Amino acid sequence: MRGSSLIPWTEVHSWACRACGNCCLGYRVPLKMDEMVKVNAVYGPSVLEYGMGKAYLKNQSNGRCVFQKPLMDRWICTLQGTKPTACRLFPFRIHNKPVYKRGDNASINFNGKKYYLYMDPDCRGIISGQPSDRFRNHVVPEIIGIGIGFPVKQKYTTSKSIHWRPI
Repeated sequence: MRGSSLIPWTEVHSWACRACGNCCLGYRVPLKMDEMVKVNAVYGPSVLEYGMGKAYLKNQSNGRCVFQKPLMDRWICTLQGTKPTACRLFPFRIHNKPVYKRGDNASINFNGKKYYLYMDPDCRGIISGQPSDRFRNHVVPEIIGIGIGFPVKQKYTTSKSIHWRPI
């Protein structure tokens, strides 16, 4: 996280991806083993970097992810369909215990287990306030499902903008 402290989900009225590109600028995206194998098989080793026993998506010299491209005044991920879990989760952070301030405001029960859900304030799509029904009943459950490994197709937690399609 680059900015100030994380925001508990209960302090967010709504969220929608604006394709602003902040998610892919200045972050190291960790890859799970299967994600690393898949990205390497499709794009080759030049898009990966390694450190501390992990594989990451490589950043360009400007700090932006190698898979992020500009399109019509927006930033589009060219990994649509094979996006790593860390990217699918941004700007959400899921924890098993409160690890930041205001932890009680971040708790949520999902399938009988308690989680703590926060949001990265560097994301421009966050609107503060009391959670809307859509945010509480669609966005939050989808992101928790993705975070704990359920096979979830993103509907509410991805950009509605034009997706990059290579020619």
